[in-house]
Amino acid sequence: MLITVADLEREPIEFATVFEPGAIEYGEEVSQKGELKADGRADLIEETHIGETRGSRQVIQDIRLRADYSGRVEVACARCLEPVVQSVAGKFDLIFRPLGVDADGSEHAISTSETEIGYYQNGGLVLEDVLREQVLLSLPVRTLCREDCKGLCPRCGRDLNSETCDCDTTPVDPRWAALSDLASRIKT
Repeated sequence: MLITVADLEREPIEFATVFEPGAIEYGEEVSQKGELKADGRADLIEETHIGETRGSRQVIQDIRLRADYSGRVEVACARCLEPVVQSVAGKFDLIFRPLGVDADGSEHAISTSETEIGYYQNGGLVLEDVLREQVLLSLPVRTLCREDCKGLCPRCGRDLNSETCDCDTTPVDPRWAALSDLASRIKT
């Protein structure tokens, strides 16, 4: 769904939309399971900035996007790589400014409020792009299928939750690694 400045100049846009799996691309590690619902509103905020040259004024058209979203996604367990379905839900209130409007060529420190500004280009923004970012940000850094997940054997790759392996699990001092490689080359 494209939200354009031209449409917002006429009136704010209210939306209640449902995105089917595949409508939003999350990357290889995350897939959507079922519908992702998004309800919200987009408004145009016009700001007047006084330029560095005497008396110059510039009107900047920012887009304010507020919405709630909810749905389910599937990610891999951080230990055993089994798929884990996660519920995602959240609210956001974001400001988007035209790309390049803040680029005056000089370096300056940015304030905390400026770090929360996104940018749009070509006269609008795509709701799916904003939702992708919000869903990915809402996911935990590390997802486990269960708290006591044993993971994969680092030597043979077997899933230790469902099977056992006979791999040697004694820790090897990394200082001896070069010698163990040497021993395998001597046996000819």
